[in-house]
Amino acid sequence: MSNETKKTALPKLRFPEFREMNSWKESKLGEVSEIVRGGSPRPIEDFITTDPDGLNWLKIGDVAPEAKYIFKTQQKVIREALSKTREVSPGDLILSNSMSFGRPYIMKTKSCIHDGWIAIRHIADDVLTDYLYYAISSEASQTYFIANAAGAAVLNLNAERIKVLPLAIPSIEEQQKIADTLSSLDDLITAQNTKLIALQAHKRGLMQGLFPAEGETVPKLRFSEFQDGEEWKDVSFYDLLDDVLDFRGRTPPKLGMSWGGGNIISLSANNVKNGFIDFDAECNLGSEELYDKWMGKVNLEKGDIVFTMEAPLGKALLVPDSQKYILSQRVVAFKTKSLVNNQFLIQLIWSKQFQDELEKLSTGSTAKGINQKTLRTIIVKLPVKLEEQTKIADCLTSLDNRITAQTQKMEALKLHKKGIMQGLFSSLKNPEA
Repeated sequence: MSNETKKTALPKLRFPEFREMNSWKESKLGEVSEIVRGGSPRPIEDFITTDPDGLNWLKIGDVAPEAKYIFKTQQKVIREALSKTREVSPGDLILSNSMSFGRPYIMKTKSCIHDGWIAIRHIADDVLTDYLYYAISSEASQTYFIANAAGAAVLNLNAERIKVLPLAIPSIEEQQKIADTLSSLDDLITAQNTKLIALQAHKRGLMQGLFPAEGETVPKLRFSEFQDGEEWKDVSFYDLLDDVLDFRGRTPPKLGMSWGGGNIISLSANNVKNGFIDFDAECNLGSEELYDKWMGKVNLEKGDIVFTMEAPLGKALLVPDSQKYILSQRVVAFKTKSLVNNQFLIQLIWSKQFQDELEKLSTGSTAKGINQKTLRTIIVKLPVKLEEQTKIADCLTSLDNRITAQTQKMEALKLHKKGIMQGLFSSLKNPEA
């Protein structure tokens, strides 16, 4: 395509100092870089080595999904593997060409890559690596990858399709400004995520101390007013529940059978997360007639516990409001008896001790689960006084609230970054006549 007929692009969002400059030029990824596929020596086991002088060998599992850079690998291969694979260098970009395809990473170390990776190297002098990373990460590029992926069971990309990925490229100075801005946002997101991880780790450690270890009758950590209190007592988990109102959800018996329409949310095991309902997972909608038929005797109320009986096993939440819900298969709901604080019980269910017990009792090869008969066999330790249960529940719930606030702060930053990227990497347009 000649310079006279090439398209140009004007982004919706542009920094003030560049608004009077020329439009961005249209190009393709293969025009500004070399696109090559990795290679896999086979059988790979014959090439893996523990020799410190071996060559780095990068696997998909070595890379954190949210990472930007790759600094190291877990394995090495012998030098004889080099003729059967591809080596990339610091500054090269790589992306997966199957499964979670299209996500770019910047190499900060030299490594061999297998044929599940695509390398983007020998990047043109007028294109910055960091800018190219964000351009490939943009919604427009990712949409292109999805639209052009091939395969029946597993979608994948090939090098030829990647080469023709459309790009819009501004001046070096504007590229640098964009890359610096988005890198700063990434740094903020990383910092917030570090705080979130620290809070989650703190809660896990606190829970380990606030609930008695196996074989113990009191926890290692106990609030001062209960230091000389009674030992925790062994009770059947099922004895803490109101048997009359516990209920197992159901699913229409035939695949694709109508739920009856309406607007009553049916909670499946995929919707139930620890502490909240995941509305991003598919929620079937049921009718009033279906609700009356299946849930009429249950009457779920705010504060009741919803619990998953199969994969994902052991997730639990407190019903957040008084609106109607239909429970689908693999989900149960129950009310608590007066001898237990429901906020304490939900924390007990989330505890490592309880989750380990569920894991031991679960059955199934692909989708592990338990039944109500098995649930009746679980013995838990319970503080005798409701005041101690409440104190523990309040402490952990307060920490949950901080974790939720930190999560929301991080998600707001991600949403802000997404909006900026949508403006900075807007669609290509034909130049005005």
